[in-house]
Amino acid sequence: MDDYDKLILDIIQSNFPIEPRPYAVVGEQVGLTEAEVLARVRKLKGQGVIRRMGANFGSRELGWKSTLCGAEVPQDKLDAFVAEVNSHPGVTHNYLRAHKFNVWFALIAPTDEDIETILADVTAKTGVPVMNLPASKLFKIKVDFAMGDAAE
Repeated sequence: MDDYDKLILDIIQSNFPIEPRPYAVVGEQVGLTEAEVLARVRKLKGQGVIRRMGANFGSRELGWKSTLCGAEVPQDKLDAFVAEVNSHPGVTHNYLRAHKFNVWFALIAPTDEDIETILADVTAKTGVPVMNLPASKLFKIKVDFAMGDAAE
């Protein structure tokens, strides 16, 4: 990555312009054309530097519910379990851990009842019980990875 790539990444992580031509706005900020910025973003995505681009919505502010879930999944059921969990659009994170409870995921849905229904469905389809661990207190951290001068 060169300095332009780093500047672009610094901007798009948390300050992506909500504009009709956002890459033109980013280009103005870093001194490149819209086409150059878009080409660089596509290249970084193709290289796996950018994993995902999209909005993050505050589920609580939208009135939705969220929970952390854990499961003790036997190795022979792991692929099927993970595929089933990931098939639900409300799953926001899904991680394997070296622990008795080896699969952890976060789930959002409109209501607590919807969460219970989804988790019951996952268990019914996989035979694996899922722990539902709704937060009693919310801790939210923001993670940006400084790429430019701030990283040095």
